Amino acid sequence: MDEEQSLEALANILNDLTEKPFDVSLHAKHVRLTKSFEGMEAEKVSALEMFTNYFAAGEEVWLDLLDAKERSVDLNTVDGAQEVLALYERAEQDYLSIPILKRHLEFVLGRHALYANGELKPDELEELFSTDWTRLIINDIMKQAVGHLSQSCVLWDRMRDWELENLESAKEPEKFTLVEHVQALLLDRLGTPHSNSDDTLQAYSSFTTQYKSPAEYEDLLVAASTKKSKVAKAFDRRNARETAVSMKEPLLRQRKKRFNDEPGAEEALRSFWTGYCDALRLNNVGKEAELKVFQRAIRSVPACGEVWARYIRCVERYTDPEHASEGQETVSNLFNQAFGNPILLADVEHIIVLVLARAGFEKRLIDTGMSDDDTLPTLIGVLESGIDATRKASKEGDPRLRLEKYLSEIYRIAEVNSAVVGVWQSATKHYKNSYLVWTHYTDALIKFDQLEEARKVFTDICQRKLDWSEAVWEAWLSFEHLHGQVEQVDDCLDQIEKARSIVNARRAKEAQESYQAMAAYTAQQQTETQSAAAAAAAALVQEVQMDVDSVETSGGRGTKRHVEEPGAEEHEGQKKPKLEAKSEPLKRDRENCTVFVADLPANTTEQDLKDLFKDCGIVREVKVTQLAGTVVATVEFNDRDAVPAALTKDKKRVHGEEIAVHLAWQSTLYITNFPESADDVYIRDLFGKYGIIFDVRWPSKKFKTTRRFCYLQYTSPSAAQQALELHGHELEPERAINVFISNPERKKERTDQDANSRELYIAGLSKFTTKADLENLFKTYGSVKDVRMGLDKDGKCKGFAFVEFEDENIAQRALAANNHELRNRHISVTVSDPRIKSKSRNLNPDTGFGRKAEVKNRSVRVKNLPPGTQEGLLQQAMEKLAAIKRVEIFADKNEAIIELENAAEAGKLLLRAEPVVFNGATLQLSEESQAKPSGGPESSGLFVPRTTAGRPKAGIGHKRKVVQPIHNGPSGSKAAESLTSGSGASPSGTTSSGKGQDDFRKMLGGK
Repeated sequence: MDEEQSLEALANILNDLTEKPFDVSLHAKHVRLTKSFEGMEAEKVSALEMFTNYFAAGEEVWLDLLDAKERSVDLNTVDGAQEVLALYERAEQDYLSIPILKRHLEFVLGRHALYANGELKPDELEELFSTDWTRLIINDIMKQAVGHLSQSCVLWDRMRDWELENLESAKEPEKFTLVEHVQALLLDRLGTPHSNSDDTLQAYSSFTTQYKSPAEYEDLLVAASTKKSKVAKAFDRRNARETAVSMKEPLLRQRKKRFNDEPGAEEALRSFWTGYCDALRLNNVGKEAELKVFQRAIRSVPACGEVWARYIRCVERYTDPEHASEGQETVSNLFNQAFGNPILLADVEHIIVLVLARAGFEKRLIDTGMSDDDTLPTLIGVLESGIDATRKASKEGDPRLRLEKYLSEIYRIAEVNSAVVGVWQSATKHYKNSYLVWTHYTDALIKFDQLEEARKVFTDICQRKLDWSEAVWEAWLSFEHLHGQVEQVDDCLDQIEKARSIVNARRAKEAQESYQAMAAYTAQQQTETQSAAAAAAAALVQEVQMDVDSVETSGGRGTKRHVEEPGAEEHEGQKKPKLEAKSEPLKRDRENCTVFVADLPANTTEQDLKDLFKDCGIVREVKVTQLAGTVVATVEFNDRDAVPAALTKDKKRVHGEEIAVHLAWQSTLYITNFPESADDVYIRDLFGKYGIIFDVRWPSKKFKTTRRFCYLQYTSPSAAQQALELHGHELEPERAINVFISNPERKKERTDQDANSRELYIAGLSKFTTKADLENLFKTYGSVKDVRMGLDKDGKCKGFAFVEFEDENIAQRALAANNHELRNRHISVTVSDPRIKSKSRNLNPDTGFGRKAEVKNRSVRVKNLPPGTQEGLLQQAMEKLAAIKRVEIFADKNEAIIELENAAEAGKLLLRAEPVVFNGATLQLSEESQAKPSGGPESSGLFVPRTTAGRPKAGIGHKRKVVQPIHNGPSGSKAAESLTSGSGASPSGTTSSGKGQDDFRKMLGGK
């Protein structure tokens, strides 16, 4: 970027900041932009100062600003020194930052050393940077850092060294005082929890040796050791969660994420500050401590209405009746300051909580008799401005009408009846389709005896398109029964019936249009899928099969059948994976046959929902789930034709509460390409800010370990739509996450069901083949996504590899590499199929086990699984304890088999002392089987079970071994005779040697 472009970019940023001064992302971008320029120091300082004027900043901003300030001012003047010191004080008020405190400490000590070593100190500095002044400043710095148990030693050790240097250079008259001071300093530190208490005790030992008499040494050190031991034990007994939190420093971490414009950081900071402020209130820390934290909180998250509301209530709690006017002024200033933030005014929820806090303060002044003539007008003005702000912030406004209800109640108390009606009349102009607004409006008219006006309103809105017409009809009918004549009741019933027909017809038409659109899209996708399957099948017909590195044998026959021999083609054909697409329809179409029901009452049962949906179609299954603060359910039908009718139940009432009904897939996201380290907690944290998460479903990895996607379902479609903003966001460099609505009609686009078709199996490779060789070969056909090679313990190729492409068509083209010569070997290229398993019986030279025995030897059986456990979630949980290769769940038994990377990992898991808890259930771990290395001693006894003795093939060139029993007596002898009599045994009881091919030839020749 040249100078002209740099200046243009800077000008654009400044223009944006003029319009949005409270946008933290713009300020961060401004800082990063000026840092990237050379020779623009003034612009950089201006950007840093602007950031700190609006927001609490961390060391990534403050350290640069402090450095620039120290270089730009004259530190030999009082004004210059005080300006830098004031800047340090501001920086330390934002966040507890050890780097900033350390820089402050070094600055003070550096200036003190400069003047102490002969530099002429200006007279105007007076006490600044003197020894006593420096000691006071250092103590203040340490008071801020003492709570940081793990890193406060960085500052304290520097302070200790400085005090010891002063002690060594002190003259005799003041030396005694300094000795006492340093001793008290060391003992106080030993009584404070910190991470390097052993070093502190060693320093105290050295100090007493040098400055105390030998007679006192032992007593002093015993007392110090006792003091240190008590504190060290308390330090070690800290709660494990407390230690983890202190290590991660969540506040600093989220603040850095926000500066880097990462999603979710702002919400995490808001959650931290609201929780922190609540904790201080509950623990009664006092007025000064609470107000100090609130001042920091509003600098950190100035657009958080929850923090401002808590701040206002805090001021109200600590305002006594004698200073009511001062409290009123403070609350007014806080409210105006918050209401001047356009970011806050863009969020309805933050507006409402802020306005309710201010209105509650004014209302309680009236209730307690501490109000004046301006209090009531102020209260009404606050509520009216809040209502206007919510309607400007969102077209939907506040569906719960909290501010309108509050204002109408204030007018009712003030006996301004016309104003009550006016509030709801005004609300009907904004919320035209809200039954709740219209019923409140008519209730107000009825309450104040405006019956004809109420009847006129009911008549007018009877046939309107409302979100719940039935509620308005019921209210009208109740009104006429109570206040109308018989003719008016009949007329009401006639109009309601007419309106019901119109509304039902409209709803049916909308549902039919939606269903037809969905059906048309389904048909289109099925046509495309069938065309693609036919093309793939045609390509596979032309595939040439080959035998790689086959070795001709002469004479005897081995266990492998040659390709050209009779029956070989049939045999090979059995091994070939069947890749043709199945034409059979799915027996159970959950995604298209399921509706999601939200906002249910707490006492809702499955029978309630079956009764509600019984007229829509046959209900296959109902599942009611209790979430935090809400109840939801899924209703699955036998036939997808029942879904349009079920959607008409939206806005109906169950146990007097309105429910929401939508297609389950409309609130479900398909998420992929997230970081490999991401787990269930990561995904829930990332997407939790958009709404209540109902479920996260993870794929099984037992057939393909590279699968990295999941399905996340919210309780409302609006939350899923909002979460789509994360699509394309880079959570890692050059890795953009993909987020889509999980439309079942686009299933092929949003799953990895074609992953096997995009992956090729390469066999016949030379052991000298490298990953680069395969990439160079196959990238000529198109984009290669990944190459995975089978490697031996020396890191050399084991003869096979898997190559995954970005597209199925590319993989089909790459099949042309079959029989290609690579590293003097002709390779085989086929489509990968996870169903094909190796049937090699070769022993593992490291363990002595066969393949199956080796797998069982490093497998663990898990019992007592919670019902409905997902394989993906179980694997994530167990991977934190050991290296997992695959997981397979047996749902009918609530058990699973976990295959680990090696036997050592299996042993580590089995020998784990702490219980393994998963979703509230304590898992029971046991060995999968007891395997013995092949070639070990045979079992003794009358017979050998088949599982412990191999059974060779019978036929020409093979002889069947007879297991010799141990003769322990007569019975044993008879058993031996009976076992050997039918096996060509000699009369002596010994087994004769088996006949070979020569004997067979003699028999055929009649010899």
